[in-house]
Amino acid sequence: MMLRRYVALGAALATVAVLAGCSSGGSTGSAAGKGSATSGSITYEYFNNQPAAITATKKIVADFEKKYPKIHVKLEVAPADSLEQKLQTQYAGGVAPDVIQNDAPGDTLQFADFLADLGKLLPKSVVDDIPSSVRSGLTQDGKLLAVPTEQQSYVVFANKKILQDDGVTIPTGDTMSWDDFESIAKQTTTNGVKGLALGLAQPTSEFASFGLGFGAKFFTSSDESKAKASIGAAELQVPRRIKAMIDAGYVDKTSVTQSTSDALPTFYGGKAAMTIAGSYQIANIESQAPAGFDWIVLPALAGSTGSQQMSAPITLSITAKSKNTAAAATFVEFYQSAANLAAINIADGEIPATISALAEARKLTAGKNGWAEVLSSGTNLVNPTWNTFTKYEDWKSTVATPAYQKYLAGQLDDSGLASALEKGWTSVNQ
Repeated sequence: MMLRRYVALGAALATVAVLAGCSSGGSTGSAAGKGSATSGSITYEYFNNQPAAITATKKIVADFEKKYPKIHVKLEVAPADSLEQKLQTQYAGGVAPDVIQNDAPGDTLQFADFLADLGKLLPKSVVDDIPSSVRSGLTQDGKLLAVPTEQQSYVVFANKKILQDDGVTIPTGDTMSWDDFESIAKQTTTNGVKGLALGLAQPTSEFASFGLGFGAKFFTSSDESKAKASIGAAELQVPRRIKAMIDAGYVDKTSVTQSTSDALPTFYGGKAAMTIAGSYQIANIESQAPAGFDWIVLPALAGSTGSQQMSAPITLSITAKSKNTAAAATFVEFYQSAANLAAINIADGEIPATISALAEARKLTAGKNGWAEVLSSGTNLVNPTWNTFTKYEDWKSTVATPAYQKYLAGQLDDSGLASALEKGWTSVNQ
């Protein structure tokens, strides 16, 4: 549903995984949660080509089997691009996985009728560890249908040397205003260097997420069937600001047509002082940046109402009719431990989605370049209206992204963009 993320060390990092059952459940025990088991057999099917994340995943499974030697977990790798269709087929055929790790609330909740209430399967301590702002987006009709594992925000990565050479006062603190950000972009656009390299081939998620910091709502109701798109001054703030910087010459124009990952070489090459990217890119920058490249993460961008961004966590759910519900609950509880979530998030360059895991990640990354800012940016993630809309993804790809691209290219003005977004939603949401 959201932005997401990965393919090896470039475009995709997200672990979207499936735990598929191989045998009938195990005996109920008291070693884990309410519905836990101490024996059984499950298959953990996932796709993630990021080496550190694969290693972290294998360690979680190995540690789990060491603690629960009678529950066998078989690791399998599956393609990421057809998960939704695969799950639809499996549910229709009654052969769905025991546990599904999905991409965001909307992707998960479309299968609500097939998912178990984790509030009844997991200990209260596990449920209470999920921030209420995140938990609300995973709850439907009073049922907690998924637990969050990983989140991301958008952050500003900067070339520290360029900023210092151009006399920029590097911002400190928890947040940075958009006006200060634009001022830095202007100040560092000099001698053939641009202030920004912005991969805006798919800008919708970035614009919507940052829009929350200006009070943007985008839709008139939390009821998808009744919701209309409503694009006003708050919703136009971010695209207006980005377009103004492009028109002023502060942005590398080639990067505007590229993905975030494809824009990184311009940043690495010293041709741009800053770039905005998903926080997960910290893992790629740590491994890809040239030797001696002095980079930092600037404070979170804040609009007129704050630094809120969208919470769209990777989620873990259990199939309601699973024959391995108890064993699956045991695994989910184990996976959700602070140590395990911190490890997988650090490997993926993500932000842990539970209170305890975020604290653990802060301890483990203390002193590591950029991590304090990345983790801090994850403390103000909220659950916007559209987070649970099942048709949002279609609107984003077929309506919003083309409209934003035309707007950035000067082919639509503010009113034209607003009209395209509003009418497009009406068409998609019929």
